[in-house]
Amino acid sequence: MKYSILWADDEIDLLKPHILFLESKGYEVIPVLSGHDAIEKCKTNFFDVVFLDENMPGMSGLEALSAIKTQWPNLPVVMITKSEEEHIMEEAIGSKIADYLIKPINPNQVLSSLKKILDNKRLVSEKTTLSYQQDFRNLSLAYSDNLNHAEWADIYQKLVFWELEIDKSESKGMIEVFDNQKTEANSYFTRFIKENYEDWLNDPKSDKPLMSHQLIKKKVLPLLEPQIPVFFFLIDNLRLDQWKTIEPYVMELFNQEENTTYFSILPTTTAYARNAIFSGLLPAEIEKQYPQYWVGDDEEDGKNNHEGELLEAQLKRNKQDIKSSYTKILNQQAGKNFVEQLPNLMKNQLNAVVFNFVDMLSHARTDAAVIKELASDESAYRSITTSWFVHSAFYESLKWLAEKKVKVVITTDHGTIRVKRPVKIVGERDTNSNLRYKQGRNLAVEEKEVFMTRKPEKFFLPKKNVSTAFVFAYEDHFFAYPNNYNYFVNFYKDTFQHGGVSLEEIIIPFISAKSKKI
Repeated sequence: MKYSILWADDEIDLLKPHILFLESKGYEVIPVLSGHDAIEKCKTNFFDVVFLDENMPGMSGLEALSAIKTQWPNLPVVMITKSEEEHIMEEAIGSKIADYLIKPINPNQVLSSLKKILDNKRLVSEKTTLSYQQDFRNLSLAYSDNLNHAEWADIYQKLVFWELEIDKSESKGMIEVFDNQKTEANSYFTRFIKENYEDWLNDPKSDKPLMSHQLIKKKVLPLLEPQIPVFFFLIDNLRLDQWKTIEPYVMELFNQEENTTYFSILPTTTAYARNAIFSGLLPAEIEKQYPQYWVGDDEEDGKNNHEGELLEAQLKRNKQDIKSSYTKILNQQAGKNFVEQLPNLMKNQLNAVVFNFVDMLSHARTDAAVIKELASDESAYRSITTSWFVHSAFYESLKWLAEKKVKVVITTDHGTIRVKRPVKIVGERDTNSNLRYKQGRNLAVEEKEVFMTRKPEKFFLPKKNVSTAFVFAYEDHFFAYPNNYNYFVNFYKDTFQHGGVSLEEIIIPFISAKSKKI
């Protein structure tokens, strides 16, 4: 591809060697003598880059820059100047220049600037492809090893890193390769969960990860100290890759203390995992100790209406006699109200806040055609999450808190996965409706296609009847009933679901940070 360069300098004749050099590299260079001429040329010609001398008679380079950016805001402009004065540099950078060069310049400097601007995406894509290809074999070989939970968390973080790198590059041909590798990783991860999950909950000596019911006791309570409030933000249904897209915004505001992952309990749903977080107990323990707060799958009431009470009970069990609050934010108005209440919440040592947007997004994507179009794949799903965040009460509250002496925790209760492959299942009328796990009597399913427990008590899960079983979908499978099978499959295929076993649902982010005022 031949790029066209406009170069404005009142001493353009002195730059002839530079122009000849660029032409020898395949660039077309159009020289002009003033900022005014540069603007006129832009009106009648297309240019890939404009070079502007800052110190030209008549219209200065900065004035020409302002005029060009007003009419052609996406046209890359490189400012060239003899002056190293800070205010000139700041004004140019503030006008969104693509690069800044100080005279005397040499041809290689100019060439380097052009490559950075014009070939950046191609060069990054080529480097990304090469680097991923080099790491591809290492990742694939790692799956076959006898990995522990920490090594699986590390592998998933590497996969998320490459997913985001490939997404940013133009290496779209690598997406299919990567998707196949992630599917393979999930297959091995399922085996790992099947072999170890029961031991994690029942064997005190087992090598186990941090899990939902241990999160507040082990990670949040140790952060408490007098005069420094802790804000515990839980973003329902936030995957690790979604967190990574909003992480830069958060880390501009706070000093990071810990950025890690933990494992969600099964089922990876709000009713089970989030209640476990706030109670500090596993589901069967909640049902036994606080039956008034537990709502089963067969009941119509909301499953998470008592998180505030469960949090208070957990604090009392851990002898934390502190002032605390619990807030659930389900809509924009509730978010605005929360931001207005922040000064009052500073009086508490612990403030727990649940934002439900991402969970609502995943359900809306299932039900609303327009959301399906907007969040057509993982990349679009991340993009919508980021867009929500930068315009959200969550981000607004973080910016307010960053100016105070506070600590913040950001985490989630489980992730989600885009489902593609149906698994037929038959159950009784009262079988729950979740697409990634089922619980009930007489569940008929091909057992090799699911993770099943006929003894829910081993997973610390409540059971209605002696014969109650739990089955969990894994990888990208989802449950479908044989009656009206084709309609059901077509409606739910490629939707984001949770409740089962996958890297995306189980290995989830935990971040703690403190304001820069501390």
